[in-house]
Amino acid sequence: MPGNLEGQYIKLEVISGKNLRLLSWRIPAGIYVSINVDSRRRWKSAVRMLSSDSSVAWNDIAMILSPDVSPRLTLEAWASFELGRALGNGELIGKLETSWHDMLNHGDEPFVLSFPPIRDVYPSLTLKAAVVHACGNEDIGPLDSTVYSEIGWRTYAAHAQFTRYMKSGSVSTLNDAVEHFQYVLDKCPVGHPDRGAALTNLAWARLQGYIQKDLQDIDSTTSLFHDALALRPQGHPDHPLSLYHLTEALNWRYINQPTPADICESARLYHELLPLCSEGTYLRSIAAGDNGVGYVIRECNNLPTDASDEGIQLRRIVLELCPLGHQHCLSALDKLSRALDSRFTQCGSIDDLNESIQCCRDIISLCPEGCDDRGSYLNNLAYSIKYRFNHQGNSDDLGEVISLYEEALCLHPVGHEFRDVSLDNLGRALRTRFKQCDDINDINRAISLCREALELNPPGNPNRATTFNNLAAALQNRSEKLHDIEDLNEAIDLLRESLQLKQHDHPERHAYLCNLSAALCSHFTESWKNDTVEEAIDLCQQSLAALHPLHPDRSISHWWLQVAYLSRYQVQRNPGDLSLAVENFRLASRHPTQGLPPRIIVSSNWTVVAEQHGHGSALEAYATFFELLDAHMVTRSSIAARRKAAAAFRDARMLPVNAASCALRHHNLQEAVELVEQGRGQQWSLASRLRTPLEDLESRNPNLAHKFLALSKCLSDAQVATGSADRAAADRAAIEYRQLTKEWDTVVAEIRNIQDFSRFLLPPSYDELRVAARNGPVIILIASEYSCDAVIVPTAGQPHHVPFPSLTLAHLEMLKNNFAREIRHAGLMGPTELRKHLRALLRKVWNVIMLPIVNVLQHNLKLRRRSRIWLCPTAAFTSIPLHAAHPFRTKADRSGREPCLEDLYICSYTPTLSALIRSGQTIKMRGMTPSFVAIGQSEPGAGQGTVLPAVDDELKLVHKLIPPTAKFTTLSGDDATRAGALEALQNNTWVHLACHGKQDRKQPYYSNFAMKDKPLTLLDIMDNDAPHAEFAFLSACHTAVGDEEMPDEVIHLAAGMQFSGFKSVIGTLWAVDDAVTKHVVEAFYENMFKEGVIDCTRAASSLNYATDAVKKIIPLEQKIVFIHIGV
Repeated sequence: MPGNLEGQYIKLEVISGKNLRLLSWRIPAGIYVSINVDSRRRWKSAVRMLSSDSSVAWNDIAMILSPDVSPRLTLEAWASFELGRALGNGELIGKLETSWHDMLNHGDEPFVLSFPPIRDVYPSLTLKAAVVHACGNEDIGPLDSTVYSEIGWRTYAAHAQFTRYMKSGSVSTLNDAVEHFQYVLDKCPVGHPDRGAALTNLAWARLQGYIQKDLQDIDSTTSLFHDALALRPQGHPDHPLSLYHLTEALNWRYINQPTPADICESARLYHELLPLCSEGTYLRSIAAGDNGVGYVIRECNNLPTDASDEGIQLRRIVLELCPLGHQHCLSALDKLSRALDSRFTQCGSIDDLNESIQCCRDIISLCPEGCDDRGSYLNNLAYSIKYRFNHQGNSDDLGEVISLYEEALCLHPVGHEFRDVSLDNLGRALRTRFKQCDDINDINRAISLCREALELNPPGNPNRATTFNNLAAALQNRSEKLHDIEDLNEAIDLLRESLQLKQHDHPERHAYLCNLSAALCSHFTESWKNDTVEEAIDLCQQSLAALHPLHPDRSISHWWLQVAYLSRYQVQRNPGDLSLAVENFRLASRHPTQGLPPRIIVSSNWTVVAEQHGHGSALEAYATFFELLDAHMVTRSSIAARRKAAAAFRDARMLPVNAASCALRHHNLQEAVELVEQGRGQQWSLASRLRTPLEDLESRNPNLAHKFLALSKCLSDAQVATGSADRAAADRAAIEYRQLTKEWDTVVAEIRNIQDFSRFLLPPSYDELRVAARNGPVIILIASEYSCDAVIVPTAGQPHHVPFPSLTLAHLEMLKNNFAREIRHAGLMGPTELRKHLRALLRKVWNVIMLPIVNVLQHNLKLRRRSRIWLCPTAAFTSIPLHAAHPFRTKADRSGREPCLEDLYICSYTPTLSALIRSGQTIKMRGMTPSFVAIGQSEPGAGQGTVLPAVDDELKLVHKLIPPTAKFTTLSGDDATRAGALEALQNNTWVHLACHGKQDRKQPYYSNFAMKDKPLTLLDIMDNDAPHAEFAFLSACHTAVGDEEMPDEVIHLAAGMQFSGFKSVIGTLWAVDDAVTKHVVEAFYENMFKEGVIDCTRAASSLNYATDAVKKIIPLEQKIVFIHIGV
């Protein structure tokens, strides 16, 4: 030892190592330093993981030694192949001898010691040595004995032999190494703590021999790695390295024996491995490199599309292995998208399609303009969105599809290899839009595009059959539009040729069979040749035989088979064909994996065919239609989107009343009531589900009630938040909404499993609906293309049918139009002029419609005079002032005039029976001190209407007539803003609103009240939940005028006020005269509060009184403009 060190000690610190490479090229678990202080003892540092730059940082205090140790020492750097329990020393990286004297000569500064070179690089250690004073109980170790076990020495010998093999390539040294490793494994039976290490060492040596083609048995080598991994489960320190070893074996076996299972397993192992490898470690740099996971990703991306659950899970794993910006990310996204599309076509899950679309959108965002593949990726995105359009029927999707295909075509100019594909795709999309919008320009352009594509696909081209099929479909569509037999004949020829190009096992052959069948059916209606329709039936049956039971396209095959059977029935009149057609209607409409819109169209056509041919399945067809339409509406995440979706089924708007008429013709009055209720007012019905009172459920299962309310609120909030113009954002919002809907449906199903809640939120039965008539009969007026009728739901007993044999739907439409004309004409007349034509129309309403109803009320139901009745009109009836029906004649005995409807009964309206029931249920919640707000806006904001000079006087009049017991506030002028009005509606139980009202007949949810800054819309009102509200007087124009396109949805401002919580509402059917309104308002409130009681159920009788009181001082059309809705 240097100098005199009595009472002192030597402190040696191992700081770091660099260029620590292995001759064997094996990846170590870690590196450690060993210092032999004499012949019997050595010190070992901690095992540290190697960094990606082949360095190690220890920063350990190596040891503190007393001065009596040997002056010479041996310093060694070792690679350990285990982080846990070690088997042997590992592989020696470098060894050198030195003295303490040399180490201490460096003073307090770190110094570097280098080992002999390995692969032209010198491994080195950075150390620091110093003399320190003794500190009492100083830890002078730990020093290990240098005695080794037999398996340790044999392992060391094996590592040495293997290293020589990797350096020299001598097979004999490999055999020696394998023999040693095998010996060690034999000494480590099952249960031995070193068995995992022994398995790994032997397997690694054999794998390297296999790679160098010196050994052949890769299967048993892979099994050894599998066994080692099983002994090192998740959490074991050597688990990551065992994962890597197994991937190497699988990859090399795949290179020489390409079996997809190996590369798929390797991908799953890498998916587990990479998160376990810390950034900057040597293992991660190798595993995450191009020859590691990069190779696996490339090979997985080269695998054929697999639409199985396992195949798609693999694609998700591969995508997760490719972070954004990774060179293979686009390919991984594309492969996942294709697999999801493929599974969708087989199973029909919209979740798959939405995920595929999101993948395609991600690809487009990562593929900048100018990218060679952008056109193809645009085609792929459009293709997936087109699938979704076919499944869900959202017109926004179709518009985006066409835009994407147009952009792709621009990127594929004349001469581009994929131009034919872009031409075909755009042509197919335009054909779809033609079927939706009936624009002949679309189908003409589609045919032109397909003909151009066909020129680019000569015989032998694999796309030729597809182009034949697309061109044929377009020609067939045009032939149906223009009745051009030449187009149809060309279509059939093309379809036959395309079918010959599709092998019997081709996955799309079933569609080609159906297309030819459809064309032959069209030809049969022209030629009446039996062999044509027989071939059409056979083709559809072949199509069905080619599809598995849950394939979505079975619905399409059933549809065309129905068409074929029905075509044959119309010629041969064989009842069996009609039955077969109906059975295929049933199968097509109820096929679970097909999208809802196609099934809705099928069920709608089913109702028409059943009605035309008097088939007994008509009511089943109607019920199926309503069930499917309801399920479809639920998928739409906003009120406006639901209306748009419902409006897309143009031919189905009359189905609610047609269904009721069908039930009446089958003498089933209760079912008629149920069907007309189920089919009408769906927008209100769907929205009200999220505001269902839950008192009974809360007492039975409060946790489930709370869960339902929380999800309902989330769904309601989501409806407000899904109006983004960004299509990708809209997709994400729709997916989130769909997930919420699934959770909501699950909770509803749980509720229905509770005793007495089996019909929770299901369409109400007649017994549930008859509650609407507890305070007086409800009269449903049904205007169908098959018959016009009324059904009276009495307070007790069975419903009554009142037919109108002389009234047709055409008569009602004419009557509606005549009323609209006469109301406009009356507005131009002087106030004292007699409204002769208007009186004549009201007389007709009395004679043809209301008198037969009154006869039943008086003679069958014995309903007392001045009793309450509720009118629930449908279709064209909604635009006729039924409450104002009047005979306008004197009695036969000349004793006075005959009474009109409002002389006999107090009339109210209700949009649906359910709406009236809801208002009655919530009326019992009253308990707040009445608060009354009068909202007026005489000078609305720009573009909202002219000045209304009488508004302020009307508000003062209302204030004067309100009982002093009610808290009264006025909101007018600059304070009457949209926000101010909404707050007032929320915080008051009674409301009088005087302003301009606008009913938007095309977009009814944008109907509004004019305010100072911007309009208060119907959507605003619907979002305003006011459960304590009671009464609203809407002194504005057009507040109870329905939707022009969908009158049975009863979408107007008064109905919106009722939905938001107001139990009793007075609205208007047309424009009101600002100057005369005050007379009605004054008479109404005087009667309403004459007894000093604030009761909203008196509104109907007070309106009846008011209109009678002012009949001599205001014109007829202004007297009858006001109606009452609700309780």
